[in-house]
Amino acid sequence: MTTLPSSPRFMKGGLVLLDPASAAIQRIIALQYNPDSLSRSLQIQAMPEGGDRSQALRLKGPPVETIKLDAEIDATDQLEFPGQNPNAVELGIHPLLAALETIVYPASGTLQSNNALAAAGTLEIAPMEASLTLFIWSRHRILPVRITDLSITEDAFDQSLNPIRAKVSLGLRVLSVDDLGFAHTGGSLFMSYLQAKEQLAKRLPGAALSSFGIGGLP
Repeated sequence: MTTLPSSPRFMKGGLVLLDPASAAIQRIIALQYNPDSLSRSLQIQAMPEGGDRSQALRLKGPPVETIKLDAEIDATDQLEFPGQNPNAVELGIHPLLAALETIVYPASGTLQSNNALAAAGTLEIAPMEASLTLFIWSRHRILPVRITDLSITEDAFDQSLNPIRAKVSLGLRVLSVDDLGFAHTGGSLFMSYLQAKEQLAKRLPGAALSSFGIGGLP
């Protein structure tokens, strides 16, 4: 996909990995091409049906939001200019695929450390903590997420069997203050996301009841 010099510059979506304790940026993964579509689902956290009628309009917390998208990765353009893209020539799209895949793997050093602790007789080993992953889709959507599903279809390979074209399907679950708490960096980012959504909702021009063909409520 060659970009013309006169073409407008489009913002890219992608993932940012943060250290969960210090909030330092560990890695930035920009999607090569923005997906054509992005599906979102919100599971409402309402009070149970059939309970106290006084609770009928109450919400227990933010909805559980899930996101699904398919991203295309293609090294074809880079291979046209091998002198400018030595990594693509040598490795194809392996580095980008590896960067995505290692998000859902425990670090090898942590695995080795836990194995050493187990061999030394440690009775309880804490589950391994992953980086805090942010999904960024414009300045209005900076979301702390957990990757719930990652599938990769490799469509083409070079002569060394390095993948040079692939489709990556991502399933994400937004982490809210119910998951992380208000003091956590991710909880603070979620609140900023919610507040931005509230500000956007205020920008919607108000409609009149006459839009529904009525002059007032019964």
